[in-house]
Amino acid sequence: MYSLQDILDFWYAPDMRSKWFASTLQLDASMRARFEPLWEAAVRGELDTWRSSPQGSLALAIILDQFPLNMFRGTPKSFSSEGQAIAVAKQAIAQGHDRQIDKAQLVFLYMPLMHSEDLADQDLSVELFAAAGLENNLRFAQHHRDIVRRFGRFPHRNAILGRASTPQEIDYLNSDAAFKG
Repeated sequence: MYSLQDILDFWYAPDMRSKWFASTLQLDASMRARFEPLWEAAVRGELDTWRSSPQGSLALAIILDQFPLNMFRGTPKSFSSEGQAIAVAKQAIAQGHDRQIDKAQLVFLYMPLMHSEDLADQDLSVELFAAAGLENNLRFAQHHRDIVRRFGRFPHRNAILGRASTPQEIDYLNSDAAFKG
């Protein structure tokens, strides 16, 4: 089993940083082969003791939010632990863990809130990114919030999750302004 430091070392390694938002099928497959058992353990609550520390909360948020987006890209399973990631982030914030995490790493503790389809979570995401001075990420948080505010969800997830799209969502998805995930 991997330690929380193993996860942070992997995620924040220089070669991984360049792939955070530009993954490949090869990386996705590699992450699934390497980390799926750890993700499953996290989903079962077997890593919940990690929540007691700032670094542990961060590692757990990454496992529950970021890893499945890579490991299960394009499938409903990619969003299956999102609720747990949001709960980890909110608990960490409530405990003040976010004030003890390096600003360069903090983005991924707040990221589950940006991925939420709940407008209150989106508002909190924008508030947190702004307060932390994470300006580049703040732009994306505001954009995500605007989508959820407009549609009540992320339309680009509809096909993956088997949800019917409204005519307004279809128009949006067919536009140049559409966020495709």
